[in-house]
Amino acid sequence: MLEFFFKKERQLESLIYNYLENLGKTQNHFVKAMNICLKEGVSDDFCFLMDQTHKFESRADDLRDEINELMYSRALIPESREDIMALLERVDAIPRSFEQILNMIRTQKIAFPEFLVLDIQELIRVSMESCDLMVKQIDVMLKKKTGVRALLSTIDQNESHCDHIERRIIIKLFESDLGPYIKLELKELIIVLGEISDQTDRVSKRINIMAMKRLV
Repeated sequence: MLEFFFKKERQLESLIYNYLENLGKTQNHFVKAMNICLKEGVSDDFCFLMDQTHKFESRADDLRDEINELMYSRALIPESREDIMALLERVDAIPRSFEQILNMIRTQKIAFPEFLVLDIQELIRVSMESCDLMVKQIDVMLKKKTGVRALLSTIDQNESHCDHIERRIIIKLFESDLGPYIKLELKELIIVLGEISDQTDRVSKRINIMAMKRLV
């Protein structure tokens, strides 16, 4: 019975790492799509990378279903199942935001004014750094190592930094001579883009709670 349990637990851990690897691929395609869009607008290359982002985001759903199925076949005690599923649901919000942002750009044919490009690039850079730190934090937790709290602190600092960048962008936007409709359209997109760092911060706090529960 114990051998069966540990085998299931190893399978579960392997699936979670596959999920995180897939998240990294989704993130990479999103970043490439945004870089192209900021340089040349909605192009064929942008659309290709957007489709790739969607493909990996859909794969994340499949992996989550596999994890769910395995957990409910006695891989973990009920309390642990609830923790893992709550964590994955929070993580899932991040690739969904990637896809939502790219969809908004393509369907609304959004063009970024030159005076906002550097700030948007900074917002993306810090947000993606938080995503990388979040994945590292999950790895530290799964391997029962120390460092979860330190990573939480850095992710929290990044979230505050992103809030500052987001406010700076919106102020510049509404001080510009752009038309009212374009201002509102860009503001909506910037808010969704800024939400990525908020999502990583929420995941990070959940990871910290899970790590602390193991010590009780």
